[in-house]
Amino acid sequence: MKSINNMRLQFISRSANEGFARTAVSAFIACLDPTIEELADIKTAVSEAVTNCIVHAYAEEMGQVYLSADIFPGGRVVIKIRDRGCGIPDVEKAMEPLFTTGGEERAGLGFAVMQSLMDKVRVRSQPGKGTTVTLERRISSKGNADA
Repeated sequence: MKSINNMRLQFISRSANEGFARTAVSAFIACLDPTIEELADIKTAVSEAVTNCIVHAYAEEMGQVYLSADIFPGGRVVIKIRDRGCGIPDVEKAMEPLFTTGGEERAGLGFAVMQSLMDKVRVRSQPGKGTTVTLERRISSKGNADA
C-alpha cells in the first residue's frame, strides 16, 4: 500500500537532536489529530530509538541518524530510525528487558518501552553496518482519514 504522506530527515548523532526528531515526528503526524496519549507514546518511542543511535551505534563518534515517517490510509504511521553505526550482533538478546551494553548508567529498557507503546516494533541490524528500527502505530482519532 502506498503512503499518502511522508517525510525524511537526516541529522548528526548529537543528544540535542533527540528532541528535534521527537518534535518533527509529532508535528508531522498532527494532521491525523492524534490523542495526547497517542502523541506522547509515539514521541517516547522515537526518543528511545534515536537515543539508542546516539548512545550505542555511535558511542565513540558522531554519525548520521536517518529518520523517515510515512502515513498510510486508515491512520497507520510507520517510522524508521536508521544508523550506520556498530550494529547489534544479537538483536533477540538486545530486545530482552534489562539487557544493555551501555554499562551501569543504562537500564536496558529502550526496546521494551518501544514495544509497549507501539503496535509493532521491528529491528534489523548487521554488525559493522548499522541498525534500522521500524515503529508502527495506528492513530485512532477522527482526523486520520484526511492526512
